[in-house]
Amino acid sequence: MPSVSPFAGKPVDPDRLVNIDALLDAYYTRKPDPSIATQRVAFGTSGHRGSSLHTSFNENHILSISQAIVDYRKNAGITGPLFIGIDTHALSRPALKSALEVFAANGIEVRIDDKDGYTPTPVISHAILTCNRGRNSDLADGVVITPSHNPPEDGGFKYNPPHGGPADTDITKVIENAANDYMAKGMKGVTRVPFEQALKAPTTKRHDYINPYVADLAAVVDMDIIRESGISIGIDPLGGAAVDYWQPIIDKYGINATIVSKEVDPTFRFMTADWDGQIRMDCSSPYAMARLVQMKDRFDIAFANDTDADRHGIVSGKYGLMNPNHYLATAIEFLFNNRANWNPAAGVGKTVVSSSMIDRVAKEIGRKLVEVPVGFKWFVDGLYNGTLGFGGEESAGASFLRRDGTVWSTDKDGIILGLLAAEITARTKQTPGAAYEAMTKRLGTPYYARIDAPADPAQKAILKTLSPEQIGMSELAGEPIVSTLTNAPGNGAAIGGLKVSARDGWFAARPSGTENVYKIYAESFKSEAHLKAIQTEAQDAISALFAKAAQK
Repeated sequence: MPSVSPFAGKPVDPDRLVNIDALLDAYYTRKPDPSIATQRVAFGTSGHRGSSLHTSFNENHILSISQAIVDYRKNAGITGPLFIGIDTHALSRPALKSALEVFAANGIEVRIDDKDGYTPTPVISHAILTCNRGRNSDLADGVVITPSHNPPEDGGFKYNPPHGGPADTDITKVIENAANDYMAKGMKGVTRVPFEQALKAPTTKRHDYINPYVADLAAVVDMDIIRESGISIGIDPLGGAAVDYWQPIIDKYGINATIVSKEVDPTFRFMTADWDGQIRMDCSSPYAMARLVQMKDRFDIAFANDTDADRHGIVSGKYGLMNPNHYLATAIEFLFNNRANWNPAAGVGKTVVSSSMIDRVAKEIGRKLVEVPVGFKWFVDGLYNGTLGFGGEESAGASFLRRDGTVWSTDKDGIILGLLAAEITARTKQTPGAAYEAMTKRLGTPYYARIDAPADPAQKAILKTLSPEQIGMSELAGEPIVSTLTNAPGNGAAIGGLKVSARDGWFAARPSGTENVYKIYAESFKSEAHLKAIQTEAQDAISALFAKAAQK
């Protein structure tokens, strides 16, 4: 595991902040070369991401992606409005301008924020689903311009089709290939108009994103019980897209909440550094969340969101910042026991690298467990049709159904996960941290960690295409192995790595999509020492696999 920086959890020195002028200048002046792998359009699990300073998120990228989306919509017969929103990263607004220039030139009806403000990822998903409810034609889709919790110098561009959630690879690969083709042809075929003309185009329409979303929240969270309880709530938007949403929520529902900071600054100078000394708006990191954690005794419950508000970080009184896996298990237990109108057959969605505490909770409450590969896209269909009551990832992203059992959002919604922590506290008279502690007394205490280990591209390719037989393990930390999986049991889709399980522990290994490392997720229900043994054996087995491949 990489060592923790001495700067972690501390304010960042001003001379280490990103130069916003240089960042914006590079967006327009640097032209990507698609023959260089790092400068191509590449859609990962959350869209195309990069930095203008590295020529991986520049004007030509966004122009070409936008034209590729125009082409995809035409071929797919999508003719409704395109909802588009941005977060507070410095590169988001220039990317919005580039996208509007292309969409307007191609006659796409686009809905932009009526106050030129910021729009969280879950709000775009909610808007798409609301628009499409009861319609079979002229369906809407959307774009969210955000690199999520990534550092201030980064930009991101995500496409959500009419189901409202993240686009699957069958869509993103088409968009990615077309965008790279446009860049390879010197942008020939990309149609655009000047920004001022795009802004005045009859197809560019202003849209109130805030009020419809806020007014609908009572359909998914019990806002009445939160208000009536009078519990004190602390909220930190971390300078992100939810910054203008919380006061309308407080005003409408009369909850006893305090927004601890409304500051927005593209350098994010108000953040404390993450584990590696970098600024990262990761609301699941105790280092990035140091400001709110220090206030834990001021509030009965507190929470934060990342920059596009699709993730949540829950500060639970004396328990401090909850581990994301712990809160997922707590939220699942509460929801399935307190949503009488949900389909009795609705299942629990988790990723293969999430805690097995969720498995134990699902068994205890008598719900089907649906275990899928990493990526929220795998939960979209289940949330859309109500066969999943909840879908969540170990990286603090989740969503769940409305109280009547119908779809709320098909993308992660950190806002409702924060409000759910308040509902749990109000209804049960105990914080989620206390609820989780009680859960461990019944179901056991898990010890969970993720480490990164070096792997070159060839080794990453080996790991991604493993068969269960290749790993050659019969025991894991002294226990017989009960399963070795390269496909997720919930839907049969490839994990892109493998998961090895014994009775009291497991590990999963996956190659990173952006760095020359692979990730080992591991968990023990015995002890920290047992966890360390699992991690060591996992790394040894994979190193042996790499060595064997090198000999061939």
